[in-house]
Amino acid sequence: MPRSIWSGAISFGLVTVPIHVVGATEDHSIRFHRYHLADQGRIRTRKVCELEDREVRADEIGKGYELTRTQIVPVTDEDLRELPLPTAKAIEIVAFVPLGSVDPIRIGDGYYLQPDGQVAAKPYELLRQALARSSKVAVAKYAWSGRERLGLLRVRDEAIVLHAMRWPDEVRDPSSLTPPPVEVAEEEIEGALALMDTMTRDDLEGDEFRDTYTDAVADLIEAKREHRAPPAAPEQEERPGQVLDLMAALQESVSQAKESRGEDGHAEVHELPGPKKKPAAGKTPARKTAAKKTASKATTAKATTAKKAPARKPPARKPRSA
Repeated sequence: MPRSIWSGAISFGLVTVPIHVVGATEDHSIRFHRYHLADQGRIRTRKVCELEDREVRADEIGKGYELTRTQIVPVTDEDLRELPLPTAKAIEIVAFVPLGSVDPIRIGDGYYLQPDGQVAAKPYELLRQALARSSKVAVAKYAWSGRERLGLLRVRDEAIVLHAMRWPDEVRDPSSLTPPPVEVAEEEIEGALALMDTMTRDDLEGDEFRDTYTDAVADLIEAKREHRAPPAAPEQEERPGQVLDLMAALQESVSQAKESRGEDGHAEVHELPGPKKKPAAGKTPARKTAAKKTASKATTAKATTAKKAPARKPPARKPRSA
């Protein structure tokens, strides 16, 4: 189990639950060091005092707020611990809300909350079962690393998870990024829904959700260690830079999705609603053409004399020049 990164309590009305906070996720990314290309010497970042022009030890370094270039207000860890806030030593629940009412963009990293000893077991289990039965999440305030934060508590299996949340003013307004008004046909929406149906999953397990980038970096490092050529990159399928026919793209996407799942990719593509075809400019629908031909025959029959005029043949269409 990972080490505790914070100890305190959950404040739930008059109920207090002593807890430890531990990391809920792991980072498996491959890390690189910086080194000197000439002799492969390690390049390190050293902390140097600008006034004395010398490297300083960790115990010589403190925090401070810069009022001006020459005036610094020192702030110690003890100052921050003694702030007159109820959230300084507790995760204080302030509300319960449906999870669907929380914008996912505000939800950050997750941490497991572990009950601190047997005394905390019962109130911890009480809060966990209440959250699970209500299908709601708790919104809380807490103070870590010199700032007050907003958090979200939810149930995951038998544990309570704390997610860091962003304050409302920390989320940028996306209105300047939205596209100009466009019209989307109903057939195109239905086609997109049909594609979503073919891509719907019950879980997030499988090769599609594997970290292929980290695997590729590991293969590259192993190949260089063995002094052999790294694996060749797979050929990328060429795709058009601009989608001109959305319905055609949706139909092809449905076909590819079914083929990837071992289904007949071309058997049911016609289930997608297609765009209604309009007659080309300058051309008349077949029904009107037939009516015109009938009227023309009747007129010709009345006006025909004993001597029939030879029928004109349409001029032969010249082939287009290359």
